[in-house]
Amino acid sequence: MSLLAPRLDLATVTIGGREVSTPGTFEVINPATGEPFAVAPNISASQLDDAFTAASTAQLTWRNDEQRRRAALRDAADAIDAAAPALAGILTAEQGKPMNDALAEIGAATYWLRYYAELDLPREIVQNDENGYAEVLRRPLGVVAAITPWNFPIALAMWKIAPALLAGNTMVIKPSPFTPLTTLAMGAVLRDVLPAGVLNVISGTDPLGAAMSSHPVPRKISFTGSTATGKKVAAAAAEDLKRLTLELGGNDPAVVLPGTDVAAIAPSLFWGAFGNNGQICLAAKRVYAHESLHADLVEALAEIARSVHVDEGTVEGAQLGPINNLPQYDRVSELVADALSNGARAAAGGRRIDRPGYFFEPTILDRVDDGIRIVDEEQFGPALPVVAYSSVDDAVDRANASMYGLTASVWGSDLEEAYAVAGRIDSGQVSINSHGGAVLPHLPFGGHKWSGVGVENGPWGLYGFTELQVIQSPPRG
Repeated sequence: MSLLAPRLDLATVTIGGREVSTPGTFEVINPATGEPFAVAPNISASQLDDAFTAASTAQLTWRNDEQRRRAALRDAADAIDAAAPALAGILTAEQGKPMNDALAEIGAATYWLRYYAELDLPREIVQNDENGYAEVLRRPLGVVAAITPWNFPIALAMWKIAPALLAGNTMVIKPSPFTPLTTLAMGAVLRDVLPAGVLNVISGTDPLGAAMSSHPVPRKISFTGSTATGKKVAAAAAEDLKRLTLELGGNDPAVVLPGTDVAAIAPSLFWGAFGNNGQICLAAKRVYAHESLHADLVEALAEIARSVHVDEGTVEGAQLGPINNLPQYDRVSELVADALSNGARAAAGGRRIDRPGYFFEPTILDRVDDGIRIVDEEQFGPALPVVAYSSVDDAVDRANASMYGLTASVWGSDLEEAYAVAGRIDSGQVSINSHGGAVLPHLPFGGHKWSGVGVENGPWGLYGFTELQVIQSPPRG
């Protein structure tokens, strides 16, 4: 199968292990052209009921055999690996990322599956003596509803699928309508791997997400997306006291300490901000650089930005593709224009690229400060403001002066000093001399403040898909 001709016939809904026809469809836009290139199924309200019914039925037996679940996760990883070239072709077409990045995302998904297939579910015997016996068990919640975003539709789906299924839950998952095709194709790949109803993959336009959040069947909603939508999900779930994991927005700071070797850190810092075209919830979104090195850092980052090859994801050597969708393209353009109109300087970039599609120049901005929108808000695109500061205390205060607290980074030649500063930053993860370096399957990922509720990954992410149960008895044996 050619990577340039993805199998769009795989864009079908999976309910109860079967391909299901839907009464409607919606268009999917190729961000490299700005034009529709495929259609995706738009399910009906009754089909959503069918999906949750299938998940409920499957869960009755799926929850009973842990070893079968582990084997199924391994088999799922093998099947996705075998389909990786086709899936990556679809992902590039609908999301825009370069082909190598799409293949890496598919690889990350199978890495997460294999991690959870081997993760222990320990028995916790807290009392076993002459006075009695007590054991704390982790029971599956039941059916989980998962709603995933458009920036990493497959990798972030697997952050939910793998632990939820290992714990004994079943799932109904809905991808973003901007990027539904790869997730639907993955569902088709797994139809013959997972028992019918264990993983139901649906798609549709608004108000499908709201209908899932308020549906009476799922006992948990796992959502990744914007803070504004996350608040709506939480409000809908509250009516039924559903459990929640919300991985939301961020305005992630990078603090560059005085004495740092600018040349040494610039490439890593740049890609910590511009990976996936800046469309990463944990990307560095504002840099605080000490005034003694601010000018040098701006120029080092700008030099990299000017050298980056921006092109359609199927083009050999493309490092960044287009922004994924028109609303986000317009938002990045607006934030950059606002900064420039308020005295900022574009050391690199600063404009849309004159070609079809949603292409924007990798942009480095200086002469900016707190109070400018692109510093205060999450841009989620290929534009990075670099703010000068005079004291480390001031930099920490500025880094923390946000309602977000997802990730952060500290950069410096003195690791002990960097570690001390990292401990003062209010965010779920802080990396030293890298940005996003702690995103690994065995480490918890979650945000403070408006950046989320709960965590994903590691045993902590697994526990989020369980309920505690205590069994207590007289002494046993």
